[in-house]
Amino acid sequence: MIYITRKLKIGKTERLDELAHEAGQVYTAVVVLFWRIVRHNRHWLSKYSMMKLIRCLNLHSQTVQAIVDTFYESLGSWRARRKTNPDAHPPRRRRWCHAIPFKESAISLKHGVLRLSTGKGNEPVTLPWKWARPKFCEISFNGMEYVVNATYAVEPKQSDGTGTAGIDLGEIHIAVVATGERVIIANGRELRSKRRYQNKVKAHFSSKIDKCKKGSRRWKRLNKAKKKTLTKLNNQIIDVLHKQTTKVVEAMKEDGVSAVGIGDLRDIRQNVDYGKKANQKIHQMISGKARAMITYKAKRAGMSVRIVDESYTSQTCPKCGHRHKPGSRNYICRQCGFKYHRDGVGAVNIRQKTMYRELVPVVGEMNPPIGLRYIA
Repeated sequence: MIYITRKLKIGKTERLDELAHEAGQVYTAVVVLFWRIVRHNRHWLSKYSMMKLIRCLNLHSQTVQAIVDTFYESLGSWRARRKTNPDAHPPRRRRWCHAIPFKESAISLKHGVLRLSTGKGNEPVTLPWKWARPKFCEISFNGMEYVVNATYAVEPKQSDGTGTAGIDLGEIHIAVVATGERVIIANGRELRSKRRYQNKVKAHFSSKIDKCKKGSRRWKRLNKAKKKTLTKLNNQIIDVLHKQTTKVVEAMKEDGVSAVGIGDLRDIRQNVDYGKKANQKIHQMISGKARAMITYKAKRAGMSVRIVDESYTSQTCPKCGHRHKPGSRNYICRQCGFKYHRDGVGAVNIRQKTMYRELVPVVGEMNPPIGLRYIA
């Protein structure tokens, strides 16, 4: 079972403001009560005990429980993170507003109208809805208006193919895929352009905001303009990622791929120092988002996905196994003379690791890689 989310903008109303404030009060009550009991009684109140204590007449009981779940999920993340990062902070901040979650029991759909219950005797939130009834809904504020995120549970399809693909994620190219039939490069030029412009916008507004008095009229106006511009750019970046990753998954489906191995870049930011510019590029890589998008889209198409160690995959010759670190985008083996795109070599070796759990030389010639460009 996989889950997909549908987003819909629903504007800004006083009713939604009231509900968001009520949700914020519930979350604040959970935070205050939990840490008060810890401070006075040295006892960590369980989630189920907290649910019995917290009540709100203006929200559905399942909504209150979902907000309590949110706090305890944050608490669990902090407990896991502090094992590797002693400076990690627990969830202590109070909130004026909070996202409004609705579980399945609070959601109903009739005659094209989605009804989100806010408790017995209260007016529900109603939305025109042309899709099926979701399993979970959440109304959140994006800085400009409220957005409803509807989650659906989808049964993945069965893949008809038997092939294996390897994916090398990167900063210059979003993804390079080796399917056994061909090597496909998802061009990242448009994405890099958006990221560079995003950095310029941040620097431009920051230099102006630093000259203003905090809280002044000009300071507020500049912050509002900065937030609006960065939100637009972020939406454009997500659009590029969605379109390119969709093309990648469609190409794998055409080649009959049923198993996908993705190179592991999760620890690439640790202990990195290649200079100011290179460090900025590496720390701003959005390979995690690309991996998440490819993963859920591939699973939805019936493919199995796993993370593969990509150590030395871009340095090892796929033909003879000789290891050599290339100095440009082209890989040229010093032992056998094999020539190919460097990221293509990495994708081919990741595919071999996915299939055989180790690097195995490729038999035969490799076709030139095919590029996938972003089209707005």
